[in-house]
Amino acid sequence: MKNRKLLVLDIDGTLTNSKKEITPKTKAAIEKLQAAGHIVALASGRPTAGIRKIADLLELNTKGGYVLAFNGARIIDWKTGEIVFQQTLDHKYLPELHAGAVRHGLTIMTYQDEYAIAGTAANEYAEFEAKINGITIRPVENFAEYVDFSINKCLLSGDPADVKKCEDEFLVSMGEELSIFKSEDFFLEIMAKNIDKAASLDRLIQLIDIPQENVVCCGDGYNDISMIRFAGVGVAMANAKDVVKEAADVITGSNDEDGLVPIIEEYFS
Repeated sequence: MKNRKLLVLDIDGTLTNSKKEITPKTKAAIEKLQAAGHIVALASGRPTAGIRKIADLLELNTKGGYVLAFNGARIIDWKTGEIVFQQTLDHKYLPELHAGAVRHGLTIMTYQDEYAIAGTAANEYAEFEAKINGITIRPVENFAEYVDFSINKCLLSGDPADVKKCEDEFLVSMGEELSIFKSEDFFLEIMAKNIDKAASLDRLIQLIDIPQENVVCCGDGYNDISMIRFAGVGVAMANAKDVVKEAADVITGSNDEDGLVPIIEEYFS
């Protein structure tokens, strides 16, 4: 297809409504653009296990499409299952990350297949993360020693004020070495340096030969800002954070109002 475009969707608060569902209207609009030969990518802070059901519902496994999991630390060609890019988090940071979580009363987790490995007691935010991703929390005694497998990110969660203090502290101590940012006021994401949704999208479009101006990115959270700024057309949902709206070219309806539909109709018709 000559003028092929790429639609990049955040999941929570963007593709799914408040009930964590994709509405029939939104699904139909996505199916139409897929039938026209355009490509869909899901870009989320979620682990791969938490994206699988949604990617399959959109038939990325048969129609083709890409998943950018862990805020882009892993890119998967969903049709072939091939990991086309991956950046892991160096284990040497785990003791300091764990100590910071303890200091600020936060839950620290990483991911292993269908499990969230928790190095501190799981709070309500960690339980929420596990629920929306359909994964099980596995508490471990010594987090830094237990995690001897490759990981893409750590997630710290807790009261927003405590998360902010921890973020400020980590940015001073490790900000030059790691990607550290909030996806929600209660979630602090830790990944390898230069990992965010925009950096991974830049890799993906080179791989699939789509020009940057043909990329439409839609999101609502802090971790969507980089890809919204990167896109040819950056779209913020009506329910997005104010700073996300400021970064966008277009503001559409909310995730409870099928806000993606008019965007798809305008830019993929």
